[in-house]
Amino acid sequence: MRNDHPFDRWVSLETRRQFFGKTAKGLGSAALTSLLSRTGSAALPTPGQRGGALGAGHFPARVKRVIWLFMAGAPSQLDTFDYKPTMVDRFDTDLPESIRRGQRLTTMTASQARFPIAPTMFQFPQHGESGKRISELLPKTGSMADDLAFVHTVWTEAINHDPAITYIQTGNQIPGKPTLGAWLSYGLGSMNENLPEFVVLNCAPRGQALYSRLWGSGFLPSRHAGVAFRAQGDPVLYLSNPRGVSSDARRLMLDRLQTMNRRIYAELQNPQTQARIEQYEMAFRMQASVPDLVEVGDEPQHVLDLYGKDVKKPGTFAANCLLARRMAERGVRFVQIFHRGWDHHGDLPNNIRRQTGEVDQPSWALVQDLKRRGLLDDTLIIWGGEFGRTIYSQGVLKRNNYGRDHHPKCYSMWFAGGGIKGGVTHGQTDEFGYNIVQDPVHVRDLNATTLHLMGIDHRRFTVQHRGLDERLTGVQEEARVVREILS
Repeated sequence: MRNDHPFDRWVSLETRRQFFGKTAKGLGSAALTSLLSRTGSAALPTPGQRGGALGAGHFPARVKRVIWLFMAGAPSQLDTFDYKPTMVDRFDTDLPESIRRGQRLTTMTASQARFPIAPTMFQFPQHGESGKRISELLPKTGSMADDLAFVHTVWTEAINHDPAITYIQTGNQIPGKPTLGAWLSYGLGSMNENLPEFVVLNCAPRGQALYSRLWGSGFLPSRHAGVAFRAQGDPVLYLSNPRGVSSDARRLMLDRLQTMNRRIYAELQNPQTQARIEQYEMAFRMQASVPDLVEVGDEPQHVLDLYGKDVKKPGTFAANCLLARRMAERGVRFVQIFHRGWDHHGDLPNNIRRQTGEVDQPSWALVQDLKRRGLLDDTLIIWGGEFGRTIYSQGVLKRNNYGRDHHPKCYSMWFAGGGIKGGVTHGQTDEFGYNIVQDPVHVRDLNATTLHLMGIDHRRFTVQHRGLDERLTGVQEEARVVREILS
């Protein structure tokens, strides 16, 4: 039976959030403001606000932007950065139980009769004044060892790819939380008017699948989600005008759509409506800015040569590193490049040669290019994956062929740029590269350190959601800034 009570008709136009949001404008809002000021929570920005919820942050920032080179699939730290020379004499001996300590294994190796030690087959020459030993697979990276800070003791609780990537991206293994780039966009706002604050560049598909929620905004407004650029067709979906629609016609249609949306927003105060208004405007501005961004024909030949032979092939790691530098110049706050194919359960020597061959020179070139342009001092570059690899071989072990299973208890990453102390190595693993013996660094600590360099105290950067003061580094967990690698 139809109910025509005026209250029911009014409620049909309002969500519970809108109802309580409007009623909170009275005495309750004063109490709410007082509570937020005491907890340091970030207030939701007012509609149309381009600045972030934190304004300039909690303290002066060391860097303005972040470029995260994400090696999805988990590179082997034992074949790249964590030198373990004593393992050569232990080839094909069983990993001692005193080292394994009953740690959780994946289903791929838990039923193995043996856990034979597989020393790396690659040499580890020394580099720079620091004398850092880096795999022969990464000669360009080695050449800039004195500019990098290496952390060998990163660890996580997640042992499978999707939960592990979700964890390092969002601070939680369960999907649905905002990602680091979204938190930075929300907290600090935009440094440019014509490009998104958070951009994702996916390299040519290979290996584990990646999902858009890995650069999503979770419970934050949707405009803070990462915008994924494509290698073919429009760099961003639906960027071009439909056939037969001129730019002037699209502008007129957009203006009328915005007028209707503003009327709806004035009536209902729905944040999603405001987000749509802003997204439409950004899309229109991007029609001019994005084609200019991705057209690298104006780059001098010596710059193209710096990044290597694949730089003009869209979707390659080299091309994406050059795009990341161009985005840094244009004020994009957070760029994340996903390079897949590091999941080397078998035939590791051949597979890792291909992977390192694709990323070594472009990673080096990005650092050099930013340095030459005076941008490295206020840019943070991060290189690494979601977890590490086992010292024991998965499957059959040979001198020149082996595989490695997932290992979450320790792995290596490197950092460069503003606020980073070059030529240092932080943390130590045991001689097997299996356990941390000094200075553990949880993935939450990495996020806390990144926020710190951006001028944000991770403990004070919270947003109320479903009764909790949510934060990137977790509600109940402890996280610390890794000050040992900071200059």
